[in-house]
Amino acid sequence: MKNITKSLIALLALVAISCSVEDVQDRPVIEGVDSPVLTAPQSGAAYVLKPEAADAQAERFTWNSANYGGDVEITYTVEMDKKGNSFKTPKELGTVKSQNQVSVSVGKLNSGALALSATPFVAGDFEVRVKSTVSTNVMYSNVVGIVVTPYTTETPKLWVPGGYQSTSGYGSDWTHSSAPTLIAEGYGKTAFEGYVYFATAQDPTQDGKGYKLSTEAGWGGTNYGAGATAGTLSSAGDAKNLGITTPGYYRIKADTDPAKLSIATLKTTWGIIGNATPGGWDADTPMAYDPATKKWTVTVTLTAQSAPDNGLKFRANGNWDLNFGDTGANSTLEEGGTNIGTTAGKFLITLDLSNPRNYTYTMVKQ
Repeated sequence: MKNITKSLIALLALVAISCSVEDVQDRPVIEGVDSPVLTAPQSGAAYVLKPEAADAQAERFTWNSANYGGDVEITYTVEMDKKGNSFKTPKELGTVKSQNQVSVSVGKLNSGALALSATPFVAGDFEVRVKSTVSTNVMYSNVVGIVVTPYTTETPKLWVPGGYQSTSGYGSDWTHSSAPTLIAEGYGKTAFEGYVYFATAQDPTQDGKGYKLSTEAGWGGTNYGAGATAGTLSSAGDAKNLGITTPGYYRIKADTDPAKLSIATLKTTWGIIGNATPGGWDADTPMAYDPATKKWTVTVTLTAQSAPDNGLKFRANGNWDLNFGDTGANSTLEEGGTNIGTTAGKFLITLDLSNPRNYTYTMVKQ
């Protein structure tokens, strides 16, 4: 038994010595010799991305192999970053092992661009490269510049920072985070709408007065000021601030389509009208605006009336050019919508236009 044990120990020692020496001698030395070379896309390639093609291929990235001095498995990663950022914050578009190409979908390229703070529907400059890795050895390819126009399925917004905010209940002047917003008709759309209260006139020729429209909640996006003629917008860096000559509660409509770049403001006061109200269909019962709550209210005695033929509606400026009803009877308002049915009694009626394109109301019996 002792002899068998001694023999096993000797054999294991011999194997250990043999493996250690021979493995070290035969192990290949891994070092970077030749970097990979990105061959596609070509410099200046442009991609206008569309949500309906999210699963389709945007580009097939190809490259010549890296050389690490031997037959080793190489991991390749396609990276993307903003132009001029020196790949300080790269985003991965795809990874493969010992292959010379990777297919990148429209959705993947779009996600990369948005993660790098690209503005949806606006062309942006980016750079791509290939990173090759073997163990701790890393080599990078040449850098290629591309142009990407990303999309978003979120409805675009415009922020309205300006010198009116502190006096109007929107936080500090020129502060995006507390500024009111306009919202587009849908993703990919350029027609925006919203309501903003200006407690004081805003003369853009006065220092710190006026307002602008921003595509981001900060100054990093596109910022629109006054165009060369009344009712137009400009995204030029030296564009003057937009202004309001008379204090009040305004509907603002803007179109950021480069072919249009327009803005229209309408000062509004609000009331209720209908055969359920004291003035019937002949006279509005006025509502009052509260800058603290950003809502319009009125306390009024109503009669019982059944929609859609009777009831009440919300109306601006004492005429029918702008009015809201409730087509679905769900407390959400639609411009020109169905009359709102009522029950008899005294009610506190509240109109909330502070959430662009999501206008609501409440009727609370007192």
